[in-house]
Amino acid sequence: MSGALPIGANPWIWHSPVTEEALARTVPRLARWGFDAVELPLEEPGDWSPRSVAALLADHGLRPAAVVAVMPPGRDLVAAAPRTVRATTDYLRACVDAARETGAGVVAGPVYAAVGRTWRLTAAERTAAYAELRDALTPVVAHAREAGVRIAVEPLNRYETSLLNTVDQTLTALQGLPEDVIGLALDTYHQNIEERGLDIAVRRAAGRIVHVQVCANDRGAPGADHLDWPGFLRALRDSGYRGAVCIESFTAHNDSIAVAASVWRPLAEDQDAIAVDGLAFLRRTFAAL
Repeated sequence: MSGALPIGANPWIWHSPVTEEALARTVPRLARWGFDAVELPLEEPGDWSPRSVAALLADHGLRPAAVVAVMPPGRDLVAAAPRTVRATTDYLRACVDAARETGAGVVAGPVYAAVGRTWRLTAAERTAAYAELRDALTPVVAHAREAGVRIAVEPLNRYETSLLNTVDQTLTALQGLPEDVIGLALDTYHQNIEERGLDIAVRRAAGRIVHVQVCANDRGAPGADHLDWPGFLRALRDSGYRGAVCIESFTAHNDSIAVAASVWRPLAEDQDAIAVDGLAFLRRTFAAL
């Protein structure tokens, strides 16, 4: 499988919140199925112990792909009260610390505004908002540099944010911040909505891609859809990205996450199929490139 990248999965496929108990149940299964890596969502500091989780992953031969930052209502760095910005930066520093302690080395997510928060912006207001975002991220980036951690900023689709929807917008927003510490997280679900082509978006982001999440266009298993997976994975490989490609989906059986992710129906025969079928498809597609 020359040119294949490590493949990971996010425990959100089955669980939310992702607690230490949930990870203890999920990690051995991912290892048996043949995954290489695991994403680690941190909804609240203290949901799991970084030291314990690092040991769990090592025991099962899996690498930590990234700590995934979670942005519910009230976590905002832009157009927010100073105390909200302070609390959000404190949370992001905790994510950085967890990434350092687990050995993940990456914090990924929409680390700018609460998911689902949208508002209209003129061109001037958008420019000002991006400047505000850079100011708020500066101390987090400094903390990440000291910790040896990189931050991956994820653009979301237009229904989940109005601030950063595309690769180009995200690159503009991050201008002036150190490129060796902060870059982009790409997610095929959002790219499919907002970009002219998955491969085009990857090529635009080349050199700045820090983390990658994948799922079908409906959030189901990669490959059970209409996306140009060979084109996307080839562009990703050619971009120089060498991190993990992580399957991220959600369960309709948890009220809070189903509402947050707008998952109203099963996305596969069962949740295991999203991971197992997606892994098999990605392995086959990498092998054929």
